[in-house]
Amino acid sequence: MDEFKGKLNSILERHEFVKDLLNNQLGFEQKEFVKLSKEFSNLSELAEEIKLLFSREDELKDAKDLAEFSGDKDIKGMAEEEVGEIKKSIEEVRQKIKILLLPKDIDDDKGAILEIRAGTGGDEAGLFAANLLKMYEMYASIHGWKFEILKLSESGIGAIKEASISVSGKGVFARLKFESGGHRVQRVPVTEASGRIHTSAATVAVLPEAEEFDVQIEEKDLQIDTYRASGAGGQHVNKTDSAVRITHLPTGTIVAVQDERSQHKNKAKAMKILRAKIYENERTKQESSRSEARKIQVGSGDRSERIRTYNFPQGRVSDHRINLTLYKIEEVMNGSSLDEIINRLIEFDQAENLRKSE
Repeated sequence: MDEFKGKLNSILERHEFVKDLLNNQLGFEQKEFVKLSKEFSNLSELAEEIKLLFSREDELKDAKDLAEFSGDKDIKGMAEEEVGEIKKSIEEVRQKIKILLLPKDIDDDKGAILEIRAGTGGDEAGLFAANLLKMYEMYASIHGWKFEILKLSESGIGAIKEASISVSGKGVFARLKFESGGHRVQRVPVTEASGRIHTSAATVAVLPEAEEFDVQIEEKDLQIDTYRASGAGGQHVNKTDSAVRITHLPTGTIVAVQDERSQHKNKAKAMKILRAKIYENERTKQESSRSEARKIQVGSGDRSERIRTYNFPQGRVSDHRINLTLYKIEEVMNGSSLDEIINRLIEFDQAENLRKSE
């Protein structure tokens, strides 16, 4: 048995072992149960592909035997043709298995916290930030993900200064993580009387949404201040101390939320954002090698790095990391064609990882 086949058999054995553990329900702590469930989920697709590979290899052996030993010319010809088709299928399955065997980002299955901020360009930048917010909301709807605005700072005329959003569902972070960076727009602003094209920008940061057991936050490390909300929101905003500002003293991380009437709800939203920020800081420190790999492949995810340009007069969207241009800006902005870009980014990422592993 070759080394690769031995590795695949070990994976099948592990898959069955984890399946038995979960079925027997041996009083696991929640963290251990979640960990095993996640491992089983990750192994299941791989196990199916391995079983398919072994089945195809058995079919190939039978087809070769038929092609070699059959005395009937027509059957021999059909068997030889089948050998070619099965070999092609085997190569495709092996390639898929190699991709599934690549080291995974441990946070790929998590939800995500999106932070969108208007950049340079005044009101037009705020309008573009609002467009991006709508794009991700429609994209989440297409995938059946839950989309919840945690924090929203508006600046009038439909523009936003910044927004924090929770997106939850299967494989959210795996897809949205490629959206981190600078997004640039080129178009004639609605406020522009002379019809000149302006260039504006917005930034997007995508953080994995951390569960309570992913990061330990001690109550003693938190400074929680409440104050009266300001800005739009109705008369209630100046009557109660509903706004919440949480400072994580060890890291100096500050999150403030005032969108809800309830102080309790604002605190819950602020904690969700704070937990994601602290988790991301820890993740970056612990996985510097992973960060360096992504920097080479699809960009660092840093806000300052320009990753994509949306040119409305030409109807095009260009992703600068993979030199991809699509002439379907409306479809991208309504979320329906965003997967065309993200799928290409994922394929590029996988190809680079495969190249490095060989």
